[in-house]
Amino acid sequence: MASTHWVKESAFGIWFLNTDMWQQRVLKRALDDLDTLLPDNRPAYSAILDIGCGRGHALRMLDQRFHPAHISAIEIDDALIGDAVRQAERCRCPVTVTAGNAEALPYADQSFDMVFCHQSFHHIVQHEKAMQEFYRVLKTGGVLLFAESCQKFIHSFLIRLLFRHPMHVQKTADEYVALIRQSGFEVDPKAISTPYLWWSRPDVGALEWFGFGVPENREETLLNLVAMKGF
Repeated sequence: MASTHWVKESAFGIWFLNTDMWQQRVLKRALDDLDTLLPDNRPAYSAILDIGCGRGHALRMLDQRFHPAHISAIEIDDALIGDAVRQAERCRCPVTVTAGNAEALPYADQSFDMVFCHQSFHHIVQHEKAMQEFYRVLKTGGVLLFAESCQKFIHSFLIRLLFRHPMHVQKTADEYVALIRQSGFEVDPKAISTPYLWWSRPDVGALEWFGFGVPENREETLLNLVAMKGF
């Protein structure tokens, strides 16, 4: 029976987290995109929280990119904690990996300068509670880096076949943006990106390979955005 808090990934999905495609074409590409959406006069992000850290591959990327004093990482799947701890040992800064639930984060109010949530939110069932927790643990002036697959992608045939998700809570890009704003975050339209990457399309990019253009009128498959907790 599925948890009321999350849906465990399939065996294929857990294996996929260790592939080069995941690390370079999904995770790193999302971080590169998010980095361009951050303000030019960005402050130091001394304390970073990685939500749903999985096997921990983002930890070293966050460490090298933002030079924090400390990273906290939380993961609900106990089977992945050991791998995340081993990745944490490769970081320059100290990293604390905790088993826990994004809907009830075990951190004090205003603990972090940055909350990073990459491809984890679509496994969570109670979206509103989780987003309120992200807002709570961020410091005033802190940033949320949010990268997600949208409803169109999660509901596609290949994804339903290979992965596991709580299908009834999936959202469109516009619905995710609305949820984040309703939770108190400020989202500048210029800090929103909707990359239409080949692997996220229903045709897996085949139409473009055959010379057809990318459709302008479409339901977005991916969302990257930077939100701020205002003063």
